[in-house]
Amino acid sequence: MMPRRSFWAWGMESDEPTTAQRRQMAESLSKSYGVSLEVPAVPTSKDLDLRKPRVTPPSSLASICTTDTHDRAVHSYGRSFRDRIRAFDLHFPNPPDVIAYPRDEPEVEAVLDWCSSRGYAAIPFGGGSSVVGGVEPPEDAAGVVSIDLAGLNRVLEIDDVSRAARIQAGVYGPALEEQLRPHGFTLRHFPQSFEFSTLGGWIATRSGGHYATNQTHIDDFVESVRMVTPKGIWESRRLPGSGAGPSPDRLVLGSEGILGIITEAWMRIQARPRFRASAAVTFSSFAAGAEAVRHIVQTKLWPANCRLLDPGEAADALGFDGEQAVLVLGFESGEVPQGEPMRQVIAIARGCGGVVDEDQIKILDQSSQETGRPEAVGAWRNAFLRAPYDRNITMGLGLVAETLETAITWDRWPALDQSVRAALQESLKRVCGGGRVTCRFTHVYPDGPAPYFTFEGMGRRGAELEMHEEIKRAASDAVIAAGGTITHHHAVGRIHRPWYDQQRPDLFAGALRAAKSALDPNSVLNPGVLIDP
Repeated sequence: MMPRRSFWAWGMESDEPTTAQRRQMAESLSKSYGVSLEVPAVPTSKDLDLRKPRVTPPSSLASICTTDTHDRAVHSYGRSFRDRIRAFDLHFPNPPDVIAYPRDEPEVEAVLDWCSSRGYAAIPFGGGSSVVGGVEPPEDAAGVVSIDLAGLNRVLEIDDVSRAARIQAGVYGPALEEQLRPHGFTLRHFPQSFEFSTLGGWIATRSGGHYATNQTHIDDFVESVRMVTPKGIWESRRLPGSGAGPSPDRLVLGSEGILGIITEAWMRIQARPRFRASAAVTFSSFAAGAEAVRHIVQTKLWPANCRLLDPGEAADALGFDGEQAVLVLGFESGEVPQGEPMRQVIAIARGCGGVVDEDQIKILDQSSQETGRPEAVGAWRNAFLRAPYDRNITMGLGLVAETLETAITWDRWPALDQSVRAALQESLKRVCGGGRVTCRFTHVYPDGPAPYFTFEGMGRRGAELEMHEEIKRAASDAVIAAGGTITHHHAVGRIHRPWYDQQRPDLFAGALRAAKSALDPNSVLNPGVLIDP
């Protein structure tokens, strides 16, 4: 049997945790929270019992469509805590009826024409890694077709003079990089979902990637976009920049599948890094570290990595003592050595009270000579990539754990930090009897940080969804009240709609509805996301 995606866990079926791993986790949680935990069996495809498909694809599309039960389950949810719990509990009240796998753009057009003519909800599907309900079928649709772009997975053209590549939207992160590698290039966009997300998904959700400063979002790499809509092809002119009216690409970026299906894009690429420098800096408090980060990013030296971990995050990811905050720094370039900018940033950090162990500085120069051993930097990277897999082990054990991210200006950051932490701690105490809250900066800007909060508490098995919803709602209310954005890079989807509706101007919503009406007159594309049909 070919390897398959897990219908409930992050990754493939082979990545699902073993019984021994889950028992070990249950013992650890029992000690931490003073409870006795049972370890339910991991669900399998044999346990799935989905509603029968309500629609049948026409004969002209039958060869690229499936109603396979496992496939329909995989395409029912993303991979948020809420999604994973429902899938683990085999709760699939509203699966898509058909999964379409178009192999080229004409087949994308044909599937979308079928959906539009029949009034079936059409949900563009990339890697299915959404954590905001972005690929979940609407409840009131007469039929639902999930359109999986996995067949559009090639780098079609490379312009090595302008350093750009024309790339199909369904390519997964690793495959994209492997196709650019022989030419000496990289897109260098690495979200945490990199393994199981696609170029089209990154563009549709305004994904945040590898760079903590400067080129933080996929927006910064987009040169032009091509999209299939029910009214025809949308394609912008390929340009390095333009002042000709509102940008058509800006309307596609973050559109979350409500205007059309992205099929390809010209993306700015770069030489693969040859020069690197990294370091770890400790601070007596998260506030002291934040002030150092502000000074660093306002110099516009643009470190590729500038992620600040509060004492709790530093303890979890790096094994620190829970008393110190840690700043993980990194520079990289394909053209010039990075030792000097690193030395300048370290001087700024030290001036703000940071402590740098020389063993935690690493410089890779042109002759490939390395100095230092950045154990903390490597440990953070490994913990970051491992995190989604680790959450597989806790599913079904009663733990309520999730993340939320935002962005705020520096002057309002301390108040937001205080109010969001207070909202999380109070709701965790009320709902779970207590729990933990940690925070890190994933991205930073000259005018403010993008903080990323993690919370967890021991819930009641069977009540995790209700408990999670109450905690998430309290934190989201606090974010909006403090003036932050409801999402910095996780998108809006269905989960963030109530707060997005408060954040965006009402007139903009009207303009977006008008755009959708012009491009998708039957409102079949991802209905209910961003705006009401």
